[in-house]
Amino acid sequence: MKRAEVLEILNHRTEIYNRPDFIATDPIQIPRRFQKKEDIEIAAFLSAVIAWGQRKTIINNANKLMDWMDEAPHDFICSFSEADLKPFTAFVHRTFNGDDCLAFLNALQRIYRTEGGLETALRKAFRTEREIPGSGWNHFKSDFFSGPHLPRTRKHLPDPLKGSAAKRMNMFLRWMVRKDTAGVDFGLWTSFKPAELYI
Repeated sequence: MKRAEVLEILNHRTEIYNRPDFIATDPIQIPRRFQKKEDIEIAAFLSAVIAWGQRKTIINNANKLMDWMDEAPHDFICSFSEADLKPFTAFVHRTFNGDDCLAFLNALQRIYRTEGGLETALRKAFRTEREIPGSGWNHFKSDFFSGPHLPRTRKHLPDPLKGSAAKRMNMFLRWMVRKDTAGVDFGLWTSFKPAELYI
């Protein structure tokens, strides 16, 4: 297939899906509820992590997470205690279970308390991306799982150096980085340029 043909197909798909009326049936509606940068990125990250299966189920389960966070994900992540985590122990989305959920919440708390948040942590991890494509997520994954977690939980973040396509996390990065005139993606992370993302 010629480059021009591929471009035509991609542009056609963009016209179909990159429209505000698509938001109502897509997981991006979850972070779209928020105004604060940190709320948006946490909601987007968790929604992307569980974004496989039926969209309706993804949205329902992401809504459940936001509800348990009192619709204030950043405040919750920064201040939760062990007692606040009780509802999350019963969370299930396909193979992502309560143990996985707790590990992700604890990792996010550490990242927001000690590393300045997701953008800072990912920016740091992606410094090697130009030299070794795919290594950004590998570095982030190592950092993210530096705290206590079950080995099975690691499968919920990609490892492109081992062949993962990282589709859900690429979607998350697109939401955060891409400047979108159609009003779908957020383009909040100004420390990244779309051309830097080689996954």
